[in-house]
Amino acid sequence: MATYQYRCDEHGLVETTRPIGTAPEHLGCPTCGGPARRAYSVPRLSLADRRAVALLDRTERTRETPDVVRSLPARASARPQVRASPAQRRLPRP
Repeated sequence: MATYQYRCDEHGLVETTRPIGTAPEHLGCPTCGGPARRAYSVPRLSLADRRAVALLDRTERTRETPDVVRSLPARASARPQVRASPAQRRLPRP
């Protein structure tokens, strides 16, 4: 089920819930009975994770024109410093 919004000239937004893909272009306003035209809006994007939205935006931006790499990335340290647990001390070292 999806929530669809309609705009009545007198009463503003009217919401209705219907199965996906079955919303008509016009709906009768429940208050006055006049025609309410379907309004399109962005669905609850404010609830999305900001990092995920930023990633989607960057992906969309680079779809037609990808970012150009001008140099190699900085080299990471040869071996990351990780504290081994006592059980791992007995393992052979490379």
